[in-house]
Amino acid sequence: MKLTTVLRMASTPRVAIVGGGGKTTTMFTLAREYTSPVIVAATAHMAIEQLALANQHFFVNTPGDVIAHLPSGITFFSGSENSTGKTVGLTPETARAVKELADRHGAPFFIEADGSKCLPLKAPAEHEPPIPEFVDVVIYVVGLSGLGQPLDTEHVHRPDRFARLSGLALGDAVTPDSIAKVLSDPIGGLKNMPPSARRIAVLNQADTAELQAQAQLIARQLLPTYHSVAITALKYQQIFAVHEPTAGVILAAGASTRMGQPKPLLLWRGEPFIRHVVRTALNASLSPVVIVAGEHTAEIRAAVSDLRVTVIHNPAWEAGQSTSVKCGLRSLPNTIGSAVFLLADQPHIPIELVKALRDQHAQTLSPIVAPLIDERRGNPVLFDRVTFSDLQSLTGDVGGRAVFAKHPIAYVPWHDASLLLDVDTPEDYRRLLESTQAGADEQENRF
Repeated sequence: MKLTTVLRMASTPRVAIVGGGGKTTTMFTLAREYTSPVIVAATAHMAIEQLALANQHFFVNTPGDVIAHLPSGITFFSGSENSTGKTVGLTPETARAVKELADRHGAPFFIEADGSKCLPLKAPAEHEPPIPEFVDVVIYVVGLSGLGQPLDTEHVHRPDRFARLSGLALGDAVTPDSIAKVLSDPIGGLKNMPPSARRIAVLNQADTAELQAQAQLIARQLLPTYHSVAITALKYQQIFAVHEPTAGVILAAGASTRMGQPKPLLLWRGEPFIRHVVRTALNASLSPVVIVAGEHTAEIRAAVSDLRVTVIHNPAWEAGQSTSVKCGLRSLPNTIGSAVFLLADQPHIPIELVKALRDQHAQTLSPIVAPLIDERRGNPVLFDRVTFSDLQSLTGDVGGRAVFAKHPIAYVPWHDASLLLDVDTPEDYRRLLESTQAGADEQENRF
């Protein structure tokens, strides 16, 4: 996978890159994935030797120093060289002048906006990071080689500030929790980020399976503070996973004609179906979770009034399932990376299956992820946001299966045939209750 793809970069992004542990590598990895021309720059100090990573470099000390015509390839802009062998950063005025050049040429613009003295971790000083207000994406890079290392000047830039933000003492081993705390703090990782900018964390240097597992722990804590969290080893051009907020959309607007009563309100294990489905979505860390209801909206809303879920009335529910799919998608924030569609007549879907769909999507960014049960596709199904426009074009009584032919599908093998049961009729309901009782009896006989 390309880094521009997994981070969902636009065609002409305005990106600031901060933190430590691979900022320059991240910037040039992204820049090289675009067709030229591309602009890179620094608002912090840069080592002179790093300028050679670009095709050409220009010193800019005043807005008038910005060239009029942008050459092909990657062009680097910085302030002048200082006595320490580094370039000074662009000022707000010169950075805006370079941005105007990028606008005129329709060029991507990447800015290294932080310094870390080549250490994997850091906490910002009062004057850091110098992020221009016009950027629409901020990427915070973390070097996971700092995990487990002492919180000291050999491993962390400004360890005293890192200690205050993380709750660690100087000399303590750096933990996943401490990194997550620093990145989530308004005066830590979020410092100076423009409010409208998309926030991305890149957990870099995940060179071992152990570090990748620890990165998963950090990623869970960073969502939804960050809109995306990627786990990478960019030195080796490896991307292991990308985590984004995943919504849960529960379709509960059907007429239940064959059942003769509202299916979401049928009892299973002492509670209405809809409460089981909502709890499955919440416990699988789907957020937000919305229910799309129809004729029985009031009753469904009452049944879940104490749960963290939004109930949406679909006024066009009689026109078919496509209207509920579109109603659910319209309710989601534009920061959502994917959505799992669950059915209100399947209260027996396990939390582990929903988590497995999310994990598969994080590792592959597949447009569609579905369970495969006895060689048959099952439910629920996860849809990446790249499919949302197609889902919004559905008409009639069809659901997401109508777009399967347009996108690649990744399958999660699941060995439980009972999950193929949809409760559409009184006979289906009886079978569900009987299978539940049989499972309980079998469990009891084991002890």
